[in-house]
Amino acid sequence: MRRPLVCGNWKLNGSIGRTGELIDAVSSGAASLPGVDIAVCPVFVHLPVACERAAGTALAVGVQDVSDQVGGAFTGEVAAAMVAEIGARFAIVGHSERRARHGETDGGVAAKFMAARASGVTPILCVGETLSERDAGETLAVVTRQLDAVLEAAGVTGFGDGAIAYEPVWAIGTGRTATPEQAQEVHAALRGRLAEQDPALAARARVVYGGSMKGANAAELMAMPDIDGGLIGGASLDAEEFLAIARAAAAA
Repeated sequence: MRRPLVCGNWKLNGSIGRTGELIDAVSSGAASLPGVDIAVCPVFVHLPVACERAAGTALAVGVQDVSDQVGGAFTGEVAAAMVAEIGARFAIVGHSERRARHGETDGGVAAKFMAARASGVTPILCVGETLSERDAGETLAVVTRQLDAVLEAAGVTGFGDGAIAYEPVWAIGTGRTATPEQAQEVHAALRGRLAEQDPALAARARVVYGGSMKGANAAELMAMPDIDGGLIGGASLDAEEFLAIARAAAAA
């Protein structure tokens, strides 16, 4: 049975004080949910505070992005080994906002995935389609292409303990959410793609949903057989709402 993963993406939000408060509240609730991996990803400058406050608790800390480089003349970049040294355990790679705003390519995202894995940080690979791509019937082709870029670059053995987050771009920050059946279709297709190369990997790989999951819809989404948790945006900035999602994952 796959262990659920519920990860909060705090995006460009928070302050040092607010980060500490959220870490304390979420870690306290996480202590009663031993069957779920719970993590939060603050901005880079708050990472040391987050890791210090989460140390010794059931809450893991991650980052919202990571460089594909290990060091050198790369202004503004942060290497996976650096965040691992501070205590980060997860790294989101290929989020749709970075693909759209920063021009990240499938190949570039694959390189970041491998850099995280090489430093012992678990990558969460984001894949997803825009509204126009969904309306054109291209959803499965898009997410398969994005996953294939990692499998082709790293090899199926290089995927390791990585997770996949299906984030329909049209459902992020819009209040719209894919129906459980729509989400399940894509999750099953992604797991099927992994199974074509390694059935054992496919059986244990975690595929989480990243499209406006909240306490009110988490249970029905995670009741689907191939939805193993969530990559949570705005709802993760409210400790009780975020923990409600984690409780739904524990009960699924």
